[in-house]
Amino acid sequence: MAQAMRPNTAGGLFATDGKSHPLQGALLAVTLVLGITSFITAMFHHLHLLSSWTGLVGILTGAYGQWISVTTRERFGLILGLGAAAVGFFLGMAHGGLFGGLVD
Repeated sequence: MAQAMRPNTAGGLFATDGKSHPLQGALLAVTLVLGITSFITAMFHHLHLLSSWTGLVGILTGAYGQWISVTTRERFGLILGLGAAAVGFFLGMAHGGLFGGLVD
């Protein structure tokens, strides 16, 4: 009955390895904040500079976070942030781009 005393670490979609990952957690938080900011500001045409730049940085931080992520929990959050950042980035590009209105 030794198996009855072991915790089930493999069960569940968001299983973690029980260790702390401060860099991955920070990248997850930054990607989510940038993605949400980019997505929300993309709904306003005059905020295209903010949405396109935060989207671009969110895509880059999310991609690096995916590269070094360890757990499914981190990857799930990064994908949500990456998706929001990408939508915000593309809408920001459609509304004027990274330098729209600044360069003649």
